[in-house]
Amino acid sequence: MIVEQIWTGNAYRNFNYLIACPETGDALAVDPLDFRKCLAVADDRGWTITQILNTHEHGDHTGGNKGVVAATGAKIIAHENAGDAIPNMSRGVGAGDVIRVGTSVDLECLDTPGHTMSHICVLSKTDQPALFSGDTLFNAGAGNCHNGGHPDELYDTFSKQLEVLDDRTLIYPGHDYLLNNLQFTLDREPDNEVARQMLANYENQDPENALVTTLAQERQINTFFRLDSPSVIARLQEQFPEIGDHPEARSIFLKLRELRNSW
Repeated sequence: MIVEQIWTGNAYRNFNYLIACPETGDALAVDPLDFRKCLAVADDRGWTITQILNTHEHGDHTGGNKGVVAATGAKIIAHENAGDAIPNMSRGVGAGDVIRVGTSVDLECLDTPGHTMSHICVLSKTDQPALFSGDTLFNAGAGNCHNGGHPDELYDTFSKQLEVLDDRTLIYPGHDYLLNNLQFTLDREPDNEVARQMLANYENQDPENALVTTLAQERQINTFFRLDSPSVIARLQEQFPEIGDHPEARSIFLKLRELRNSW
């Protein structure tokens, strides 16, 4: 499997992806908003985009579909319940379905509601797994739930699906929000030295060559995975004494998501 992360340079800081089969040159375009860049990269590599995956229905993830289809005839894949929101879908997928790219790349679909209720992440079946996480999981952060989602569902996605993934899993998110998210982590957990060091190391990073974290790193720097941190809990109790001395993980997650909405 070959992965090309494509930085759009737009105001929303989107990442697009091409996932290619090295044997056939077939490629899957993931959320190809900047379709011209995606087509140019594919042409430069000698690949043919045969499929499009939309992780969810928002326009900054589906807006390039028409351009890619016009140029390549690629088939559009998305969540099985997204057909009313994503025109011209060829295939609706659900949990456990497999997307094959060429002859050598298999991607398992995870049904990951929260950011929206029709959100798909895909997990590569490779020696080192990779998760293409759309707007569910960001580097050091979690997706918002403003436009068709729900934070309770997002918590369930994190606790039941993301938490159990292999520590070695590479994380390929839909946007570059690393620096803001690290700053939020440090606001919530001021003694998190791993997050502090990462912020210092990458505060001037070029998104064209962005850091690709592993899930093991996310467990250290992403406050939405750090629900048992005494510092995180203590800071929340200062603002939300009603959560009590021994708050449940769900309550901590929901309060963090609430704070991040306005932070």
